[in-house]
Amino acid sequence: MAALSFDNARLGHQVGQDHRQKHGVLIEEIEGLIRVYKDGHVERPPVVPIIDCVVSSDSNLACRDVVIDKFTNVWARFYVPRGQGAKLPLLFYFHGGGFCVGSAAWSCYHEFLAKLATKAGCVIMSVNYRLSPEHRLPAAYEDGVCALMWARGEILRGSSEQKWWWSHCNFSHMFIAGDSAGANIAHHVTTRVGQLASSSDDPNVLKPMTLKGTILIQPFFGGEARTYSEKYMVQPPNSALTVAASDVYWRLSLPLGANRDHQWCNPIAKGAMDLEDLRVPPIMVCISELDILKDRNLEFCNAMSRAGKRVEHAMFMGVGHAFQVLHHSQLSQARAHEMMSHIKAFINQ
Repeated sequence: MAALSFDNARLGHQVGQDHRQKHGVLIEEIEGLIRVYKDGHVERPPVVPIIDCVVSSDSNLACRDVVIDKFTNVWARFYVPRGQGAKLPLLFYFHGGGFCVGSAAWSCYHEFLAKLATKAGCVIMSVNYRLSPEHRLPAAYEDGVCALMWARGEILRGSSEQKWWWSHCNFSHMFIAGDSAGANIAHHVTTRVGQLASSSDDPNVLKPMTLKGTILIQPFFGGEARTYSEKYMVQPPNSALTVAASDVYWRLSLPLGANRDHQWCNPIAKGAMDLEDLRVPPIMVCISELDILKDRNLEFCNAMSRAGKRVEHAMFMGVGHAFQVLHHSQLSQARAHEMMSHIKAFINQ
């Protein structure tokens, strides 16, 4: 995900040697990010700082962590712009990390979502879901639906404890979003909500919230057959996502025995759910020009469009996967502002 310093890499190597002596055979590894041992032990080096929900006093933003489910330890970090006057759209957000790493408390997500909440003018609920391989898919999807239903329950009850955020929301404008693996989660949570609506007497199972759209930022989809960009896109040494890392993430997160044409990995694969039958709102897909997922993201857009779904996409030139949270070059920052502008336009149309 992020580049490691030499000292961090050396420390990680020493720690890895110690753990191999204790836990035995190392069966999967993405250097600097995750190690999985045969005895089931999982090690995640602290490559990105975990930070508290603190924002500057002049940011005009309230931020707080809230426990959603004590049993699964699912929680969310809220970002609520202050002094906006009008009620604001509500945006559920899922962080990236290949389903295996990452946190709503990672500094890069905290900084990005604090800026997005202010710039786009929306209340953001950033969900911290369970990770693979300890909790393989569909655990993250279940946590996503749980988070939506928790919010719905707090709103229906008129919870005084949670009024600090829900009283600022326009419930008729609710969106589900995420980046990378979080975008995959956003898509599958959306389809699950559609399935619930189809099987329910009430077509709006999220009432009083109304789902108006899904925002997929560099969605992490895959497939057995490689796309052109997966085979030939040249990645820098510190790329946030390589084909090799992608394969490890899928081996650790899909059900045991499943391949990359499983519908949770490849939603447009033959045998996956019929796209025409999906009940989904309008979709916006953010694609990076230098991302190995570029072609797969475009294929998804085309397939959804052919199935009669309303899809729009924005291409961000000269940048790669997860640029908006992991890279701080002048170009990346400019493209991140472009992305926020696209998201603002989408949620306010």
